[in-house]
Amino acid sequence: MLSTSTNPHQHPGAVPPANNIALAMMLAGLAMLGPFSIDAYLPAFPNIQFSLQASSIEVQQTLTAYMAAFAVMILWHGALSDAFGRRNIILVSLAVFAVATLGCAAAHSVEYLWAFRILQGVSAGAGVVIGRAIIRDLYAGAAAERLLSMVTMIFSIAPAIAPILGGWIVKLLDWRSIFLFLFAYTVLLLWYCWKRLPETLRPENRQPFNPQFLAQSYKQIIRSPLFHLKAGAVAFNFAGLFLYVSSAPAFITRHLGLGPDQFGWMFIPFVAGIFFGAFAANRLAGKITVSKQVLIGFCFLVGAASVNVIYHAFMPPSLPWSVAPLFFYTFGMSLVAPGATLLVLDLFPHIRGTVASCQSFLMTMLGAVVAGVIAPILDRSVLSLAAGQLGFTLIALIFWTAGRSYRMRLDSRKPINSWESIE
Repeated sequence: MLSTSTNPHQHPGAVPPANNIALAMMLAGLAMLGPFSIDAYLPAFPNIQFSLQASSIEVQQTLTAYMAAFAVMILWHGALSDAFGRRNIILVSLAVFAVATLGCAAAHSVEYLWAFRILQGVSAGAGVVIGRAIIRDLYAGAAAERLLSMVTMIFSIAPAIAPILGGWIVKLLDWRSIFLFLFAYTVLLLWYCWKRLPETLRPENRQPFNPQFLAQSYKQIIRSPLFHLKAGAVAFNFAGLFLYVSSAPAFITRHLGLGPDQFGWMFIPFVAGIFFGAFAANRLAGKITVSKQVLIGFCFLVGAASVNVIYHAFMPPSLPWSVAPLFFYTFGMSLVAPGATLLVLDLFPHIRGTVASCQSFLMTMLGAVVAGVIAPILDRSVLSLAAGQLGFTLIALIFWTAGRSYRMRLDSRKPINSWESIE
């Protein structure tokens, strides 16, 4: 699709941002709300339990309440943005999140904390879902892939710094100060988005928000084999990562014999792999085809997971060998994700926001199954964890390969656009 813009990869009808780096930082800042909402207050669980005179299970349920609301609402953020505009939904979501966060800080009982955590979950997912749609509204091909990988690079620091920052805040101040810090961050982000976030979906390109159209849109996506195959490839790679995240207490303390203050042994390789993988994806965008980049990524994924299995089949868990493969796994994951994600969004260009919501919902639900069912079964040994990760990656590779074959059969029957042709 050609554009009158000076940027050959920019879509017509979209309002371009003044600076790609500024846009990437803004979208990454929006995506960081999720990790900050989860990871930052984890070190404060004992303090919350004592302060609100709640049980440990009741405090744990504040996280469950957030995740449940997040998973349900993530299906709707994209559809709302397709109907009312990307900028409008993000601004409203930030305002709701700010109110909810202030409510968390002021909660005088665990029941009130549950309620405001649900409100946080309802609004926190808008940035990550709509951010992908904004990128695809503005750019196509390598330009979109570079911007998405840049967002991933910036975003990757959040899971690493959030628990550290939360730990220092609760040590120096109290648990309410964590939510006050998050409130200040949200207000600053709201102000910045109000000033700088462009509206990338013009009124004439918006879709009606009515039950019949939404039902048809979700039905169209759910019935698409390509959506499930391509989105499944990204989701199962993520499941291999989330398996270790969910099993972190057992992996770190029970199997490696480390203390609760030494979780960095696992999370630093994770974050470093995501960062450098996203950086490599940014550099490779436009220089090789998406299929070649994804293939390279799967070589890292399968190779790292296989080495992990082979090592633990013959050797006991030890540092650094038990965590080194995790760096290469997340490196490969970050090579696969940008191009594969953009191809998913391009399956239904007229409802990209809804597609982004469905993809995020698929990843969230698979992550919930991994955390609640699979991780407790496999965390009994490091070998079983490694085997589980390899299994998830092989499933992802099967999904990707099947999607490629299915797409080639479709392409033999009809012409495709230039972005699809580089797949």
